[in-house]
Amino acid sequence: MLAIHALLTPIPGRRITIPKLTPFILSPSKSFGVISFHLRRRSHRVITSMAGSGPVSTPEHVTEKWFSVPELRLRNHRFSVPLDYSKPSPRITVFAREIVAVGKEEQSLPYLLYLQGGPGFEGPRPSEAGGWIQRACEEFRVILLDQRGTGLSTPLTSSSMLQFKSASDLADYLAHFRADNIVNDAEFIRIRLVPKADPWTILGQSFGGFCALTYLSFAPQGLKQVLITGGIPPIGKSCTADDVYDAGFEQVVRQNEKYYKRFPEDVEIVRELVNYLAESEGGGVPLPSGGILTPLGLQTLGLSGLGSSTGFERLHYMLERVWDPILVPGSPKRISHFFLNAFETWHSFDTNPLYALLHEAIYCEGASSRWSAHKLREKVECKFDAIRAAKEGQNVLFTGEMIFPWMFDEIHALKPFKAAADLLAKKEDWPPLYDPATLKTNKVPVAAAVYYEDMYVNFKLVMETASQISGIRLWVTNEYMHSGLRDAGRQILDHLLGMINGKKPLF
Repeated sequence: MLAIHALLTPIPGRRITIPKLTPFILSPSKSFGVISFHLRRRSHRVITSMAGSGPVSTPEHVTEKWFSVPELRLRNHRFSVPLDYSKPSPRITVFAREIVAVGKEEQSLPYLLYLQGGPGFEGPRPSEAGGWIQRACEEFRVILLDQRGTGLSTPLTSSSMLQFKSASDLADYLAHFRADNIVNDAEFIRIRLVPKADPWTILGQSFGGFCALTYLSFAPQGLKQVLITGGIPPIGKSCTADDVYDAGFEQVVRQNEKYYKRFPEDVEIVRELVNYLAESEGGGVPLPSGGILTPLGLQTLGLSGLGSSTGFERLHYMLERVWDPILVPGSPKRISHFFLNAFETWHSFDTNPLYALLHEAIYCEGASSRWSAHKLREKVECKFDAIRAAKEGQNVLFTGEMIFPWMFDEIHALKPFKAAADLLAKKEDWPPLYDPATLKTNKVPVAAAVYYEDMYVNFKLVMETASQISGIRLWVTNEYMHSGLRDAGRQILDHLLGMINGKKPLF
């Protein structure tokens, strides 16, 4: 066993209680035989933060001054955490932003940690009070976390990752950026930030909900309540990445059908575009960044276009401007720069490449994904063969939230990381992300919004998982899509808080 003693540095404006020194112990988990974090102590040992206190600084935690946006007060926290929690070094920075309603800086409020969707995306950057954040600030001190590798948390960008000298070095580094270590970071922060290291409420959206179940599995002592929106993951040895994508393709087909019923004029536009790309030299046309747009790449517009509340409209308006006008008679037909540029900004691979690199790994426990979406697509290629569909006058189907190996050839921002992505796809020794035995005996109140027609998180798999979590309360609705928290955040958060606090009836 490896013991790591927490640093205790006196901080101006903070009360420090230090009974007998007790170390952090890294010990093997009985359930899975892997290392997990346990805080053992004979008596209460905490660093108690004073709400609203001025800037403080320790080697592990730097707090900055308050600043304002309309109706909100915010301040930044930076934490120095281990890259690998089984070793004291190297260390990385994890960034979190604290938010309260104006005038509540000094009030003693319960804490709510927000876990962002993704993987590989930073927390929100509020410019004013609104949505779920405004509702949460009515009763909470909100913490917006930039999950490790994103935003201001030692970001893994398409430029910073070029520092690694080999694909294997990068793959080894990236293996530390899944939900298990995001939860370790959250616990590291809670113990240093929350007065008396009390448990806090967490709100997990999409992948953030996956992280919430990892939290419930391995560190339930840190949780007071759990709120989940569109993010209950598959769990158990029998549920693999293949199961996820097998179920996922079915919902994607249904979303395509809905899209073309909504915008039937786009059927021919997409067919014409696929034929144009297929007949172009090299099977596609150059993108502004240096990549290439092929029929396969075009289909990935469904990733964002088919699954969110305004996605259909955004995709339709994008396709409206696919062709340049013919200003000079006899000029050849060309795809507009507007469309090509819009395609590249649609996915955010250039700013958030971690999403593509780790997307399938978020489903892996003790097994590799081996490019699961690519394998499963081959089973349904009769439906997703864009070139054949266009030539035969069938609907060209867009794909959903799936990452394919050829993306690392066609998308300029991902090209340098093709070898590392392949190593991650082949990696088999992924540690567990969930403990079904702990979830079955869960004591933490959990309320979850489940979107019946969610394209990203399959309803059937959600219900299978929910049946294995003791005490969970579900709100199943088709009123919202996966983007519900963004679209109607105040209403959704208010409903979940009502459920978890007994204000909503059980049935």
